[in-house]
Amino acid sequence: MAKMRHIAIIVKNAEETATFFEKAFGMSRAGTARRGLYVSDGTINIALLEQERDDEPLGVAHFGMWCDDLDEAQKQAEAAGAKYLTGRPTSNLSFYEAKFRSPEGFVFDLTHNGWAGAVKDVVPAKATEAAE
Repeated sequence: MAKMRHIAIIVKNAEETATFFEKAFGMSRAGTARRGLYVSDGTINIALLEQERDDEPLGVAHFGMWCDDLDEAQKQAEAAGAKYLTGRPTSNLSFYEAKFRSPEGFVFDLTHNGWAGAVKDVVPAKATEAAE
């Protein structure tokens, strides 16, 4: 099963928004992006992407799913009605992903390399540890 591990948000100012995420939610900076930066809660990466055009809407732009096998995940998504848009990781060191559009029109990423600050698998605490 693919895991949601990335959300991209279009913002006016990535630095100010990162500071907000740090203060409001205790998140940490995880890296830089071409047009912003990444923050993370240790599981999910949030890309804070600076608005490039006045007509580019602010808010959630897309989400990303971390899969085991990108080719198989692409086949499964396309069989469900997704359309390939662009991109493909060019190396195992790249956080770049393949972008798709769902039948309803929202954009999502698929990657087998993950994102800075995200982890693919989360091991839940045992019930006794969680209660302590």
